[in-house]
Amino acid sequence: MSPRRHSLTPSLRRAGRRLLAWLLAFPLALPFTFSLTLSLAIPAVHAAESLRYPTTFDGDAAAALVIHGALDLPQVRPLLDAFHRDHPDVALHYRNLTTLALHERFLKAPAEADVLISSAMPWQYRLANDGQAQPLDTPAARRWPAWARWRSELFAVTFEPIVMVVNEAIIERFGEVRSHADLLALLERQSESLRGRVVTYDPAISGAGYTYAIEESRLSPRYWELVAALGEAEAALVGTTGEMLEGLIEGRYLVGYNLLGSYARERLANHPRLKIVVPEDYALVTQRLALVPRLAPHPETARRFLDYLIGERGQEVLARETPLGAIHPSLEGPGTAASLRRQRGDALRPITLGPGLLATLDDLKREALLTRWRREFMRRRRH
Repeated sequence: MSPRRHSLTPSLRRAGRRLLAWLLAFPLALPFTFSLTLSLAIPAVHAAESLRYPTTFDGDAAAALVIHGALDLPQVRPLLDAFHRDHPDVALHYRNLTTLALHERFLKAPAEADVLISSAMPWQYRLANDGQAQPLDTPAARRWPAWARWRSELFAVTFEPIVMVVNEAIIERFGEVRSHADLLALLERQSESLRGRVVTYDPAISGAGYTYAIEESRLSPRYWELVAALGEAEAALVGTTGEMLEGLIEGRYLVGYNLLGSYARERLANHPRLKIVVPEDYALVTQRLALVPRLAPHPETARRFLDYLIGERGQEVLARETPLGAIHPSLEGPGTAASLRRQRGDALRPITLGPGLLATLDDLKREALLTRWRREFMRRRRH
């Protein structure tokens, strides 16, 4: 009997149909596109965009590896280059997909890819929770921080704070903005000056914005005051970090709230008047999650790659050559979680890898949160 006929459990099929029907009811924004359950500013690409690393090994000496990732080619290339140098026997094919395309493709063909890497944390957790991931039993996996893995099947591999971006003109005129409390005070005191010059996510069309709204409503007792203040300032609501960065660079916006820090660092490197602020009171941190599917066609090579990804060598590449942030507990210095934790301490709040992620997939909870968000946003608006 073909394993493909029994590749997904009935509950997973039903969940996938519900998720995809809900997601496809909303448009996807360019130039960055999001899954509407959760994605964290992954650039939009064509499904054909990929990297291939051939091998000169023949026969039994050669191995194959297919990776599906929601990770842009410039960011993933240093990691794959290093892996292939260390493992030249592997013929590697990396497909760069949006989080939505990656998840939908897996549901249709669960035996196609050997490794899935995605920032859609609820989807990845759901797959692992439903028995669709293989365990990884290696020394690196056993040493991986408990907060950054689920059992031995799902691993967080990056550490990416959510930030604010403030134009220096605001700092010069009104003072530093170092925290959510500072931002709230600025919006309440200068709503007229900032009218239409602030930008953030629309949680109704952005999975990232929706997820951050859930997390912040749990973290901060003043979150809803901040939403009301954003409404009073007539903040622009958009679907992606890319749109926010574009408007900030062009000068249409002076303050951006809740951008993905890794993309902000990359895009704003040559714009010194746009200051990236990791809030001092609390800063959400998102992670990209990796797993080996239960029906991976090349499971041994897949486990070798995942072990590399969470090992010191792969994590060093992430820290040194990408803006993604390395988690490995033995690594310190720029580009590491340890360095950020020393700077920010308990203010860093990684989004918890656990059952709470499934709340973002619940339609009733989603509608309740969005209803309140809209009400608070409009509460102080002029009519």
